[in-house]
Amino acid sequence: MELQHISEIERATRKGRAELFRLGTGLIFIVGAMLYAAMIGQGEGSVMLVAAAAVGCYMAMNIGANDVANNVGPAVGSKALTLGGALVIAAIFEAAGALIAGGEVVNTIRSGIIDPARIPDPDTFVWVMMSALLAGALWLNIATAVGAPVSTTHSIVGAVLGAGIAASGMGIANWEEVGRIVASWVISPLMGGIVAAAFLYLIKRSITYQHDMVAAATRMVPYLVALMAWAFGTYLLLKGLKQVWKVDFLTAVLTGFGFAVAVLFLVRPIVARRAQSIANSKQSVNRLFTAPLIFAAALLSFAHGSNDVANAVGPLAAIVDVLASGATEISRAAPIPLWVMLMGALGISIGLALFGPKVIKTVGSEITELDQMRAYCIAMSATITVIIASQLGLPVSSTHIAVGGVFGVGFLREYLKSNYARMVADIKAHHPEGDQAAIDAFLAKFEAAPIDEKGQMLRELKAKAKQQLDPAHFSKMERKGLRKVYRKELVKRSQLMRIAAAWVITVPASAVMAAILFFMMRGMMLD
Repeated sequence: MELQHISEIERATRKGRAELFRLGTGLIFIVGAMLYAAMIGQGEGSVMLVAAAAVGCYMAMNIGANDVANNVGPAVGSKALTLGGALVIAAIFEAAGALIAGGEVVNTIRSGIIDPARIPDPDTFVWVMMSALLAGALWLNIATAVGAPVSTTHSIVGAVLGAGIAASGMGIANWEEVGRIVASWVISPLMGGIVAAAFLYLIKRSITYQHDMVAAATRMVPYLVALMAWAFGTYLLLKGLKQVWKVDFLTAVLTGFGFAVAVLFLVRPIVARRAQSIANSKQSVNRLFTAPLIFAAALLSFAHGSNDVANAVGPLAAIVDVLASGATEISRAAPIPLWVMLMGALGISIGLALFGPKVIKTVGSEITELDQMRAYCIAMSATITVIIASQLGLPVSSTHIAVGGVFGVGFLREYLKSNYARMVADIKAHHPEGDQAAIDAFLAKFEAAPIDEKGQMLRELKAKAKQQLDPAHFSKMERKGLRKVYRKELVKRSQLMRIAAAWVITVPASAVMAAILFFMMRGMMLD
């Protein structure tokens, strides 16, 4: 009996041990960064440098835990990648993107949200940056704990806004930029959802709605992969490598197109060989998209590391610049020391490995069911939407785009399923209730027909219908109820409301937290 009780206690504490391991590993990383900062720090600013290094590493880990999930979540949810494989790929390419293409200079005031000229002195500027960094990290930590994917950029922008207002009043804020950020709450997910749904509909019409899916896939998949190569090539040149190789939009598009042509000729024979050994089923065709999704996850992680590491190390680099130079004026840009960039890259990778699986699960499997085709559409949406929006000058968030793409795929599935359910109900409504054999025969033929023939078959069926027959198996209200239940199974409305609420309150929540932290910090630092 005693041994049984001990076993039950061990099982009950297993989860706590895992949490303790994650917490301990994160603390070791932060303490290591603090020790290094203490070694290189000099004079009165060394204590503030140590504190800034700790907060910067904490922010980097939270970015890894929350933001990176958008890059690998769909690939994991579709089973193209295992969770462990996704964590390894994302960690490597996030760090590579930060170190190779992260740039040498970063804006001290992210997105121009406040006017640094209105901050009275460098000490106040350091307090603003420190409180903003801590508030942004705390908000990301809370969002990760509840499994809500939120925008890292919006978190730090809101925090800088709140700390800046606390330091110098409402006049410091760039309210036009704030309005653009608010607009992105609608623009980003809407554009992401529309682009993802459009690609999914293209795949359905050209592959899965065809009678011979293998032949259709053999013909279409190479072009779809080449299109992905074109989009990702352009995206990396415009976003991922912009710090080391600046090109204009036309050059990026043409270079990406050249890459796509090479990929088309490379992939076409590979797909043809694989198609010879697969069954004529959607599940088999899905596997043709596995390799492109792995490359997509790696490239999205690289681009994310090169861009969004600045959210973690930008304020830290600004603090280091002020403390190291003893500047009397606040610069709008600051150099990024190698050790700061390295801490940001390592922090993102460690945070992803320790705390990322929860948000990955939300994006990959808790909104709607994903397969490789749907994950492909989401990856395409994540790149094409950013390219289009950046050229139109529209404010977008990569997090909102990716999650919007997941919802867009789910809602399109709902629409098509409910449409199909209405077609089947229409068929049954025009046959005698006792003529089950005729119904089954027609439905079997209808199921195998291409999409264009389905519409023609329905039109012919209606033309032959007799008005006096009323053979429906279910009432209109019953069929509507069944469709409603099925729709809720395809897209979880509770996740939609929870994620949307987290997006809306990200900027104000991080702003309020930063303002409170600024007043606390100023009270402790002033005599």
